[in-house]
Parts: sequence; structure tokens; C-alpha cells
Amino acid sequence: MEQLLHEYRGEVLENIYFGRICVVDENRNVIHSVGDVETITYYRSASKPIQALPVLNLGLHEKYGFSDREVAIMCGSHMGEKIHLETILSMLEKAGFKEEQFVMLPAYPAASADKREMIRSGIEPRKALHNCSGKHVATMVLAKELTGSVDGYWKKDHPAQKEILKYISLFAEYPENEIKIGIDGCGVPVFAVPLKNMAISFMKLANPGTLEDENLKQCLIYMQKCVNENSVMIRGTDEICDVFNRDRNIIAKGGALGVYCFGMKEEKIGMALKMENGPGNFWQIATAETLRQLNYKNQDTINNICEKCVKLSILNDNKDVVGEIKPIFQL
Repeated sequence: MEQLLHEYRGEVLENIYFGRICVVDENRNVIHSVGDVETITYYRSASKPIQALPVLNLGLHEKYGFSDREVAIMCGSHMGEKIHLETILSMLEKAGFKEEQFVMLPAYPAASADKREMIRSGIEPRKALHNCSGKHVATMVLAKELTGSVDGYWKKDHPAQKEILKYISLFAEYPENEIKIGIDGCGVPVFAVPLKNMAISFMKLANPGTLEDENLKQCLIYMQKCVNENSVMIRGTDEICDVFNRDRNIIAKGGALGVYCFGMKEEKIGMALKMENGPGNFWQIATAETLRQLNYKNQDTINNICEKCVKLSILNDNKDVVGEIKPIFQL
């Protein structure tokens, strides 16, 4: 593990945060790295854009009349804002599913203001508010298409999950039988490959020209459009995935426990980052610093990320600045 961030309280170094970073080019060469890029790493939710592609490749978005916004939320980990709930309920209605068919337990919104309002109003949590519900609808329509039923769609040996595994292998350029499979927080399989291969998959997500299958290539172009034009569906208003994906040159998605990936279209590169420790938002600092060190041309994107998402100052309970976080890695 390599040191990525130092946290100072006053002049004293109080904490050190470790992680790994990999950047690849269109030829799959590692052009920048920090730490061991061959370490097997779970995508967590960063795989969602890949997992949405079998639905598009089979034309199921057209079969069920899903809108661009609904396609985008299949790729996202939404915050449970009003627009997100409306979108999920619309998809369930179009597909003929019941909310109770989701495997995950009911949840409150990840958006704190919406959660507080629900609690104040005595409104119970619901499955459609779970941040992974867009992915689950996508998997359910895939399961229905392949088997005629959504029963057991979450099991790793279900045909829908086996189909998803094929796409993970295709984009990561890593053998299916070597991909490690665990169970994610929402109850469905989660996939692990070397960090380098995660970076390759996002280089390909940003660059449809890397695909040989013409239909899949067109599906990816369409998915990019949906994500870039509906970036708020990927996480939430002014969250880092929203800010990243507003930039039409980028496809980006994060995952739990410090995972973040993005691909750039014009530069034809992919990046994967895994924080090994630290608070849940510290990967945002490392990701923004990676973008800066890559000398990314769109300064507005960097500025927006730093303004809305990245907090370098350490505040105490009185909101006084008592320290700072410093990125210390070099690509």
C-alpha cells in the first residue's frame, strides 16, 4: 500500500491514508500508477454502467419504454431524492414489477434532508429508495427476458447474473473463471478483478471504438448520452458523480469503500482508484488530485469538483478550521 493523503491537525501529522491508483491508455498500457495495480479489487457499485449494457444490447429499454433518465439510473447509486423515487416507480410500473420483488430490505434515502423529512413525517423506509434499486430493475428485466421470471435474480448462478459476468469479463478483459465473486451490500453478486483491469474497463466505457460488436458499440454510445445528459441520476444533486458526468468527455462511477473509476473519451484513458482506509469521502480528494495531476484540460470540471465535493479543511464541532488534508502522492 502507498500513502495517498496526510491529515494534519495543526502542525502535527495525525493520520495517514493509503490506497492504489491506476491509469491506462487505449493500448492497455499503465501510464501512471501508485501502488500495486495487480491487486484483486471489488468494483462494488462502479460496475453498474457495465451491468446495464446487457439490458440495452437486448433492446429491453425499448421493449419496456424506458426513458433516457431511466436508463441513466440503471447505471447509478441514487440518493433517494424525489426525482430518483419517481424514476424507479415509473420503471417498476412499465416493467410490470412490484416493489416487494426487490431482494434488498427497505431503506431511507441517502439524501439526508429527504431522510429527515421522512422520519419527521412518520413515513416508513421503502425498497425503491435503496440506492441500488436502478441496478435491480435492470437485472430483473434481464432475468425476465432470459427465464420468464424474476425469481432468484440475485443469485450468482442465475442466467441474468451469468450474462452480467460475461460483460464484466469483456470490458475488464479478464477471464470469466478468474473473476472473484462476492455478495454486495444490496444482496446481489459483486465482481473483483485487478485494479488495472478496472481501469481498462472504464477506458472502454468511454471509448466505444474499442468494441468489435457494432450493436454493443451503439448501445454504449447511447448509454453515454443518457448518463451525461442525466448525471444527477448517477448519485445525486452536486454529488461527485453528478459533477463528473456533466462533463460529456467523462464517464465516471464510484463504489463503496473508497472505489472510484472514470474514463475519458478524447484522451482515451481509464482510471481506477481504491482507498484502503479513511473516511468515506476521502477518495473524492484523491480522485480530484488525480484529475489535476493528469493536467485535465477542462478546468471547470476540476473547479466544480473542488468547490462542491472536496473538503480539504478539517473543522471542529464549532466549525473552526483546525487542520487540513494534503494529497502527497505523485502519479
